[in-house]
Amino acid sequence: MTGKATDADGEMSALLAALARREIALAEREAALVAREQAARQREVARRTDAASDADVDKRAHALREANEHLVIAALHADELRETSQLARKRLEDFLAMLSHELRNPLTPISTAVAILRRPDCDEQSRTRLHDVIERHVRHMTRLINDLLDVSRVTHGTLLLQRRPTEVSEFVRQAVETVQEVIDEHRQPLRIELPPEPVYVEGDEVRLVEIVSNLLHNASKYSPDGGAIVVAVERRDDSLLIRVKDHGIGIAPEDLDSVFDLFVQNEQSLDRAQGGLGLGLTIVRAMVELHGGTVSAYSDGKGSGCEFLVMLPGVIDVLPTVETPAQAATASSNARVLVIEDNTAAAAMLAELLRLSGHTVDVAFDGSSGLEMITQAQPQIVVCDIGLPGLTGYEVAQQTREIGQVPPPVLIALTGYGSESDRTLAFKAGFDHFMVKPANLEKLEQLIRDSVGSLHAAS
Repeated sequence: MTGKATDADGEMSALLAALARREIALAEREAALVAREQAARQREVARRTDAASDADVDKRAHALREANEHLVIAALHADELRETSQLARKRLEDFLAMLSHELRNPLTPISTAVAILRRPDCDEQSRTRLHDVIERHVRHMTRLINDLLDVSRVTHGTLLLQRRPTEVSEFVRQAVETVQEVIDEHRQPLRIELPPEPVYVEGDEVRLVEIVSNLLHNASKYSPDGGAIVVAVERRDDSLLIRVKDHGIGIAPEDLDSVFDLFVQNEQSLDRAQGGLGLGLTIVRAMVELHGGTVSAYSDGKGSGCEFLVMLPGVIDVLPTVETPAQAATASSNARVLVIEDNTAAAAMLAELLRLSGHTVDVAFDGSSGLEMITQAQPQIVVCDIGLPGLTGYEVAQQTREIGQVPPPVLIALTGYGSESDRTLAFKAGFDHFMVKPANLEKLEQLIRDSVGSLHAAS
């Protein structure tokens, strides 16, 4: 029994050992399987990580390429801006040099003429000639200052138009009168071609005159002595075509697109025989565009002359107003005029001129005195400065309207403040007319005559 028991125990032990080994083998296989699964997962994670790293590298490389391209473009753009800035700086420096030259130039003959006029041996013939010299150079300086003011208003967007039906031949005639002296000085034949019938355009007469006169001045400036100039106007349906042609130095093809730019001038020698500030064509383009039109330049090159074409919309059919003989007679009547001006020299000279024209003139040197004289003397015409001590010109106009004089005086603002906002404020205050210093005295006298004529007609 003992032997059998021992054998049975041995078999049981062997069986348990075999089972244990099997369990161990199964556990090992399971562990290996788990390990293989973990390794597979790790390889998958590693593969995905590698793939993500490659995509990130590609993305970063693409971004770097784009950044490099942008850097190159920015560098090229910076070079262009630098060149543009240098060109603009050079043009501005040239312009300032021209401005200094052009403003000093007329001062020399003016100061010399004044010195000669003071001499006791200056005869009447010399005085007349010297007066003409002073007047001519004052007009030149006035033109320069007006050009500067116009460019400033254009660049700041403050230039406004006073539109009304304007007869074409009238503003062309005024433009020719403006430059006639310069054209005659250079003995340049001028041919004017106008429509056979009256043509009217809806526009600002002052600015239309400025457009044509600047083009004519430019044509004369760049044409030789004796060079012919043509200004021709024709109607094209509802538009107006203005052509100004010269036979001067011409324009190079590469410069045609820039002739209207600010501070750009054709080639100038050191003596600046042509003169000017290079603003005329810039002003022309601005005025034309404000009227809704276009302007262009054409030339076959250097030495071939050039032609400027202005196309203006707004041609209208308007019957002209004919002045009756009675109106013409009353328009020449003399007036009671009050000049309100704090500059004593300017006031005295203007009063003397108006008295020589047959008007009765009083003078006040501040706003309060001027308003008192309006109440007492009841002038028909008041020529009033804006920047006055005490009451301003605006306040004088407002309080004059409140007085209720019958008939009310015609109020003319004569001021050095020439912006469109100044003009608007003047009319709002009660002024009937607005003129900028230095005023065209012939136009001022004509305005006074017309105004007093209207007062007589109304009464």
